[in-house]
This record gives sequence, structure tokens and C-alpha cells, in this order.
Amino acid sequence: MSDALMILPARDAERIRLVRIPPDLERHEAFRHVTGLIAGVEETRPDCRWEDIAAVLEDHGFEPVDFILGPVLD
Repeated sequence: MSDALMILPARDAERIRLVRIPPDLERHEAFRHVTGLIAGVEETRPDCRWEDIAAVLEDHGFEPVDFILGPVLD
């Protein structure tokens, strides 16, 4: 299991997501890959939800991770 994680930021704190990066991907490759996957889902389904995106990410080895949002750092 990979220890590399990627935060998918969002303006709305409730929509922030965290995914585990597949161990066979370099971090910069993972960023580009996720960007393309999300764009593909949003293009084909403009009304997509997180579950749609998560399913595609999981198909490509990215694992959604549960987390809690901590306090804001200044």
C-alpha cells in the first residue's frame, strides 16, 4: 500500500477529498493523471457527483481515504 496521499481541494470544506496514490505512480504523474480523469468525468457528465469521480479514480488505482478536517492553521 502506498503512503503517498493527494488532497483534492475545494472551496467548500465539505467537498475536500483525500485519495491514496497508487504505488506505481510518481507524484507528478499522479497529479496529471488525476487532473485528466476528473476532467474526463466532468466533460462527459456535467452534473457529476463525487461518487462518479471516485469510481473512475478507483478504477485507476486511486483509493479514497476517510479523514477529518482539523482546525485552520494561520
